[in-house]
Amino acid sequence: GYRTPVNLSDFDYSLPPERIAQEPAENRAGSRLFALDRARRDWRHRAFADLPGLLREGDLLIINNSKVIPARLNAAKDTGAQIEILLVEETANNAWRCLLKPGKRAKPGTELRLQAPDGRETNISAKVVDKNEDGQYLLEFRGTNNFLESIQSIGQPPLPPYIKRNFNDTGNSDKNRYQTVFARAPGSVAAPTAGLHFTPELLDSLRNKGIETAEVTLHVGLGTFLPLKTDDLSEHKMHSERFELSHATKAAINRAKSEGRRVVAVGTTSVRVLESVARDSGLPLQPANGRTDIFIRPPYDFKVVDALITNFHLPKSTLLMLISAFASPGQADGRGFILDAYAEAVREEYRFFSYGDAMLIE
Repeated sequence: GYRTPVNLSDFDYSLPPERIAQEPAENRAGSRLFALDRARRDWRHRAFADLPGLLREGDLLIINNSKVIPARLNAAKDTGAQIEILLVEETANNAWRCLLKPGKRAKPGTELRLQAPDGRETNISAKVVDKNEDGQYLLEFRGTNNFLESIQSIGQPPLPPYIKRNFNDTGNSDKNRYQTVFARAPGSVAAPTAGLHFTPELLDSLRNKGIETAEVTLHVGLGTFLPLKTDDLSEHKMHSERFELSHATKAAINRAKSEGRRVVAVGTTSVRVLESVARDSGLPLQPANGRTDIFIRPPYDFKVVDALITNFHLPKSTLLMLISAFASPGQADGRGFILDAYAEAVREEYRFFSYGDAMLIE
């Protein structure tokens, strides 16, 4: 049999840098779709636009309606020194945990003045309150009654570090494309990227085929990109993220389950919500909201999700562990299947990570 993967190095693979997508596909549904069959251990190469023909009538598609906020902000100290602020999470009204770059000289009490993309000063200032052991700063913002509204015009999308942009050239294309068409609830500092491939037209054709959709909210935190600090996975402390599972979505899932229809999660974020609620309160699901720090890795028994649409994930990431668990539920051998599939995707020149192609695992 297969040993249970217990080390970070078990989830490494080599990726030529040119496979990392720097730009989104020309149109949203124009990506490729690598379709994996878990039971037969084989795969097919498809287009994302083929999805209505690949899913089954009666499937329930769960999408994450979290909206990415323009979390990258430029600021200056009164000395004129530039600092980039990356919002991480709101802790109170107008108070946010943030990363600062460079952060070395931002002592408590430091005042920062936010700037527009063209360098003009705005009326919004931030005061550094403290710094925690994770290197995150608590900032209090002043000069605005509605912080999230004010930063729409001055902030930039928080693209992941492997997508290269200058601060001022993240034009409107990223603002539009690093956001799903069903984004409604502001709070994410990274996009739930599997959802980026959907267009209103594709959603219509799925519904016309008898495929139902329902929404959850999970606000994606920066923890998604944090490197694991320990090689021993049992010692990894998972980041936590805010989520909500509504009464309507709970009812739709319980109905699908009782009728033997599949629940298809769009994205690992949707998986985290559903499996977290099932783990904590069992089936049938109850409505829930709170935080989840669920860490899904092989072997894992999935209670809700029957199929998954997801992008390609970073080497040694917790998301790669999650899909390795999903590739072979309850078993330890999914990792080999996923790494074989990833090697094939590299050979076939699929585009990787946030702006890249998608995978269907069923």
